Amino acid sequence: MEKLSQILAEVIPDGHYVGGIVRSSLLKKQSGDIDITLPAERVQPAAQTLAKRLKAAAFEMDPELGVWRLVTHQDKIQIDLTAYQGKDLTADLKRRDFTFNSLAYPVAAKPEIVITPRENDTAHILLKRLRRDKIVDKTGGLVDLKKKLIRLNGKERFVEDPLRMLRAFRCAAELKFTIAPSVLDQIKKDKALISQPAGERIKEELDRLLAVPNKTYTYLVQMDQCGLLTALFPRLEDQRGCAEVYYGKGGVIKHTLLVCKRMDYLLEHLDKVFPAYAAQLSAFCTRKSLYKLAALLHDIAKPVTAKIKKGRLRFFYHEQVGANMAQKTLEHFHYSKADIRLVYAMIFEHLRPSNLASNDVITQRGIYHFFRDLGEAAIPLLFLCWSDYTSYVSDAQLRRILPKSDARMMTLVQAERMGNLGKTLRHLQLVMFMLRQFFDKPASVKPVKVITGLDVMQSLKLKPGPQVGAVLEAVAEAQVEGTVQTRQDALKFIQTLDVSALPVK
Repeated sequence: MEKLSQILAEVIPDGHYVGGIVRSSLLKKQSGDIDITLPAERVQPAAQTLAKRLKAAAFEMDPELGVWRLVTHQDKIQIDLTAYQGKDLTADLKRRDFTFNSLAYPVAAKPEIVITPRENDTAHILLKRLRRDKIVDKTGGLVDLKKKLIRLNGKERFVEDPLRMLRAFRCAAELKFTIAPSVLDQIKKDKALISQPAGERIKEELDRLLAVPNKTYTYLVQMDQCGLLTALFPRLEDQRGCAEVYYGKGGVIKHTLLVCKRMDYLLEHLDKVFPAYAAQLSAFCTRKSLYKLAALLHDIAKPVTAKIKKGRLRFFYHEQVGANMAQKTLEHFHYSKADIRLVYAMIFEHLRPSNLASNDVITQRGIYHFFRDLGEAAIPLLFLCWSDYTSYVSDAQLRRILPKSDARMMTLVQAERMGNLGKTLRHLQLVMFMLRQFFDKPASVKPVKVITGLDVMQSLKLKPGPQVGAVLEAVAEAQVEGTVQTRQDALKFIQTLDVSALPVK
């Protein structure tokens, strides 16, 4: 391929690089695509000519806005050509969301284009050797970029596209910028508009925001302070005055945000939280945004299930009701069925580790049932349990008890003597205990089958059906308890079973 910068200058000398490619390049960060704006009547012919020159696929993305996309076959370079939104370049730049996104650079100036191919993705791009005197800045974007400040181009920007309110927080988190007070004030006024964008657009911004390490709590709190968080998740507003007797001012939502903070810490500090298993657990951390979302929604049903029972505030079945509420929320945002299934399981079962911890003796059968029933959600659920219970202690207290979480689990009496701190430490020790079972004693979690369904049918003269599975399940339970070890043990064991009394699925 000829030099990309030269080809672009020859085909669209009247075009300007705009938006993220300019902003990112000035910050010395790569961008996922190249955005170029030019007069409306020039977009289609320019796209078709470029497609031939670059050996790229070209298609019209948005006829109404005049957007054509090209993707080169060789390096997967993505180029978007967009018609001016307004009468000319100046009008176009002033209609963009934030000032730092309202910078332009002439294609004819031929900046150096550095292309970094990405496996299974479009190439990442960086413009180099940008001359300051060539940058088109009509809104003070260069100053704001230097100040690391997110400032609106005009009060009507959120009305035009309410998603920009969420984008402000996402950009702040990703770029480590500060949102101007005037922007936060405008979000307070326009927050109700966030219900208008399509669910999948909200999902994309939310996923990117929650993916930023060590920033979740900061920006969720800021979103809550300006009303955007509960406009996005209306059910969270009901948490604010609920259970203040337990959680203090702010009620359940205060607790919810602290759980998100702890989840963020856990995911970014596996070596400190679970030093013995950090390497193995990293494989379970590919869906960080989803885990944080589960933390955000895990107690969503506490307000609607709150009841006073014998003078005590209780939340009966809040985990089950909450799982259903979370499912509806994620469906609205167009999350995949797999993602919804995982979050549903995490919320539905989030009290299960606590139920295990309420017993001084945790049986091998109980351990087996936990991992069998939870499947792919087992480790994420342990993450949620850890985050939930560490939210009840201060940062200083957490630092103090964290080294003790790998010790032998305290008894219930020992934990009670330490008060709230002891209860939290016992739960952390439970999580470590379960991880030891999972990684160090896999046979107790998923025993190797010693007989088959055919063996069961032949030995017990059964026909294919759920009873065969029930017998195999009984054998697995006997294996984890040590009653059955070999094939012969299993064949003898099943002869002792009352098959009609076994639970079937």
